[in-house]
Amino acid sequence: MTRYLISFNDGAMDHIPDEEWADVGKASHAVVQEAVNAGVWVFGAGLERQRASVVATDGTVTDGPYPETKEVIGGFSVVDVASREEALAWAAKIAVGCRCAQEVRELMPDPEQDAMLRQADRRG
Repeated sequence: MTRYLISFNDGAMDHIPDEEWADVGKASHAVVQEAVNAGVWVFGAGLERQRASVVATDGTVTDGPYPETKEVIGGFSVVDVASREEALAWAAKIAVGCRCAQEVRELMPDPEQDAMLRQADRRG
C-alpha cells in the first residue's frame, strides 16, 4: 500500500456561503467515515488560518510562509491505498464533500517508520 496526501489550498472553500457550512461538514465527515470503513484513512485535518512560524536549522523562528510562497495548505487527508488511481478516486469524493479541488501527491515510503507503526499496533 502507498500513502497519498490529498490537500487543498487555504481559501479554496471561501466560496461556500455561511448557511451551507453544516452541509459541507456532514458531507466531508461522511467521506472520512467511508474511508475509515474501507480501511484506507490515515489522518486528516483542516488548518487554522494563520501565518506559519518557520523554524530554521539554527533554531531561529520567523513568521512565514516564505515570501515566495503564493499558496499554503488549507487542509489535508492522508490515505493508504493500493494505487494512484484509488487515491484519485478518494480525492474526487473529498472534492465533492469539501466543494473544492484537491491536489494528490504520493508520500515517500519510510520503511523504518512503517516498522515503528506496526510495533505500536501490536502493543495496542
